[in-house]
Amino acid sequence: MPRAPASFAAFAAAIGLLLLPAAASAQVPPYADPPNPALKKGSMIPDPSRAALVVIDPQNDFMDPKGKAWPVVGEAVTQQRLIPHLHQLFAAAKAAGMVVAISPHHYYRWDHQWRVQGPLEIFQHDIGVFDRKGPYTLEGFEGSGADFLAEFKPYILDGKTIIASPHKLYGQQVNDLSFQLRKQRIDQVIVVGMLSNMCVESHVRQFLEEGFEVGVVRDAIAAPKLPEGDGNLSALINFRYMANGLWTTDEVVKMLKK
Repeated sequence: MPRAPASFAAFAAAIGLLLLPAAASAQVPPYADPPNPALKKGSMIPDPSRAALVVIDPQNDFMDPKGKAWPVVGEAVTQQRLIPHLHQLFAAAKAAGMVVAISPHHYYRWDHQWRVQGPLEIFQHDIGVFDRKGPYTLEGFEGSGADFLAEFKPYILDGKTIIASPHKLYGQQVNDLSFQLRKQRIDQVIVVGMLSNMCVESHVRQFLEEGFEVGVVRDAIAAPKLPEGDGNLSALINFRYMANGLWTTDEVVKMLKK
């Protein structure tokens, strides 16, 4: 077997990139951290007095087995144990007195007339994900795909949770989420929800650009697995580069209890 060029070998060794044998790598969980990371982990420590739990798209079309997008996201939602993990995080945040904010996704009839669309937009509009009759009516909303998952409603509809205006593509650039958080003197956010590599990642990037300290709960996010790639793995790779904190649900719950 030909040897790798010396320059490449030196580079790989310098940043700790070790190629595992195929048999060994097959035993590594799909979302496990690299055994020899090149980057230091972020040092974010959530402070409930200035931190918010931001939950993206906790809606039926993504999280209910009857939802329109379940055929492409259900495997990841189940594998990640997303629903029970979100339960834990909602409860822990409420117990800690933290601000909790929802960034929902809603589409109205005029949104289906967009002339400029990307692949995921086309998919969502084709199947009618998050459709509502309009912004000023609740006709047909209760229990629809755009509605919140029923088991999360006690947390979301408690009169304390911020429900931001809807985002349209992936990030909060066109809704009032950041504005609402700034009005609460929030400068730390813990981001969870869906889709990992689309809405979650876009929210994370925008929050970082706005100067927030941003953490992600790695087992409280989920994304489709398609021939184009595993969206959860794609996002996780980028979060290892960018996030100020990257934790499991259990780790966050312990931190908030302290």
